[in-house]
Amino acid sequence: MDKSDKTDKQPDVKEVVEEIVEEIVEVLSPKSIWRHLKDARGKVLWSSPLIYAGAFFFVALDLYVTVYQAVCFRGNGIPRVRRQDYIVFDRGRLPYLNWIEKAGCIYCSYANGLLAYVSEITARTEQHFCPIKHHTELTHPHSRYDHFLPYGDGRNYEKRFNKVRKDFVDIKPAPGSRSKKS
Repeated sequence: MDKSDKTDKQPDVKEVVEEIVEEIVEVLSPKSIWRHLKDARGKVLWSSPLIYAGAFFFVALDLYVTVYQAVCFRGNGIPRVRRQDYIVFDRGRLPYLNWIEKAGCIYCSYANGLLAYVSEITARTEQHFCPIKHHTELTHPHSRYDHFLPYGDGRNYEKRFNKVRKDFVDIKPAPGSRSKKS
């Protein structure tokens, strides 16, 4: 076998590097807005206004639970839920997304994070005011559900209600919050 035959079969390092760089640039470059809209399915384009109209309701809900938690939790000694633990906006900074995709990621991060935040607020509220498990097994119980009293156990309800409603020892207090000892 001739040496020249061997070198012809090996790829040129410069070509390989150029191909790799092109692939990286393609992956990291945001798709043009026109191409994004052109490639979108019609159902996506038609449903987008309805999806994004929810922003108004999410902002209203966010404002409501902020006031609710500030008033009700402080007044009842319930540990406050840290909003920043649930609403995270990191995906909107990805360099390979165009501005439409970034807006979608920001919106979904906000909506899903807000609903998880609200779920935790309502879970703590329920634990304080009505810590009784349901008769029917829940498929997706919230984070505080395991602390609740059994359904139909009237004797223990009377004995343990005040202890269970204040049993938040597993929750670390938010930095700067004044936690009450029970």
